[in-house]
Amino acid sequence: MNILKILSASIIIAFVIASCHKMDNSNNAVAKNVVEQTFDNLIAIPTVMDATKAAFTAKSKSAIIEGVSMNTLSYGGAAILGPTLKIQQGDVMKLEFKNELSEPTNIHWHGLEAPASQDGYPTEVTQAGSSFSYNFPIKDRPGTYWYHPHPDMATASQAYRGLAGFFIVSSPEEKALKLPEGNFDIPLVFQDKRLTNGLNYNPNSDDQTIGLFGETILVNGTPGAKLEVSTGTYRLRLLNGSNARIYNFSLTNGMSFKLIGSDGGLLDEAIDINTLLLAPGERADVLVSFKGMAVGSEIFIESQPFSGSTSQGSQAFKIMKFKVTNTISDEFMFPSKLMAVQKIPESSSVATRKFNIGHMMLHGGMGGVMHPIDGKTFDANRRDEVVKAGSVEIWEFDNTTGSEIHPMHLHGLQFQVLKRTGGRNSIQPWEKGWKDTVLAFPDEKVRIIIRFPANKGKFVFHCHNLEHEDAGMMLNFEIQ
Repeated sequence: MNILKILSASIIIAFVIASCHKMDNSNNAVAKNVVEQTFDNLIAIPTVMDATKAAFTAKSKSAIIEGVSMNTLSYGGAAILGPTLKIQQGDVMKLEFKNELSEPTNIHWHGLEAPASQDGYPTEVTQAGSSFSYNFPIKDRPGTYWYHPHPDMATASQAYRGLAGFFIVSSPEEKALKLPEGNFDIPLVFQDKRLTNGLNYNPNSDDQTIGLFGETILVNGTPGAKLEVSTGTYRLRLLNGSNARIYNFSLTNGMSFKLIGSDGGLLDEAIDINTLLLAPGERADVLVSFKGMAVGSEIFIESQPFSGSTSQGSQAFKIMKFKVTNTISDEFMFPSKLMAVQKIPESSSVATRKFNIGHMMLHGGMGGVMHPIDGKTFDANRRDEVVKAGSVEIWEFDNTTGSEIHPMHLHGLQFQVLKRTGGRNSIQPWEKGWKDTVLAFPDEKVRIIIRFPANKGKFVFHCHNLEHEDAGMMLNFEIQ
């Protein structure tokens, strides 16, 4: 009888998957179009906090956005988002965190090699009214990282309402390169919001399928953002902090800019590019020179259309404005070399693991949408993959049968991208350094190589489309 029940259940599950396959093929949900702003609002620059002796609280706030007071969430005293935490490689990060929200939360240190107990595992949360002490050494390369909440099935909601911030690591080696600093080193987080009914998070079935898209782009929490610049060279630290939207960044005057860093810090050398495609969770550091431009000149960051997705990528829109306001003598010299990226030899891999991320949606009994990996959705009590500290493995994310875009993120480590087949069929310039998030379009397979750190414990890997993540597209891996 038990065998018959199991067989019957298997048949039902197979039928549901097949039915969802048909629905998925006919799905025509598309991203909400962006409505461009007037770009007259001076951009907010997050306050800076020393990460070796930091303290802040997650709390509900209110912010004036497009002239309307809206309820938000923030870390620290800001109306939305949180401070930029800065630290030098090798120092110990110490943060006293308090949760004054009405719901449990935690902090994930995106891209950093944090201990498993402090990485923001989905079920390890700080309850409302409670506190937690984060304390661990920063082993990561100098670069642009970030932090955001990661509670199971509430990551999308809390991040969307404002909980996120930059985490910037420096080092004497990076300092010696004499890259732009101070007022010429600008962190920019790009997020789209749906503001017609305030900053509320109420995803519908389309949102659960393709991700939640808003019509208004905020940069550092500012709609219609404007940054006044001098005729010098700026380091722009770009972070896609949106729930689901991909941006194909360019400058409206068509000029090129220099890519100097990716998720895990600086590249070997600068690369001249004029477009840069970032999925949610991905970062890139670029150098932009305004040298020789007349005072009063205006240049925009915009997103160009891109192919490979039926749900997003068809619209061009401006994101923020640079306005040249004064002339200076720019003596910055581009370094010929940045920081060596030591390649992991493929021959050192001891295993290859393949993950099917192109499964169709599983519609639960309550009408929700689920996004599985290899047919499984998140279960904190399961050990999906077990790896050995210090070992090297190749992981392949297979989206050849899928219809949605999936940026795949691994916690607690950095990896390198080996190969992409199908779709774009190549490694992009911003994928040539260290990465913690890699984008797989439909029809693509992406192979990465990982050296697992001596950082034992249970971590997760997941799609960084936050609606997909909260709908189960997340598995565990344990480092032993």
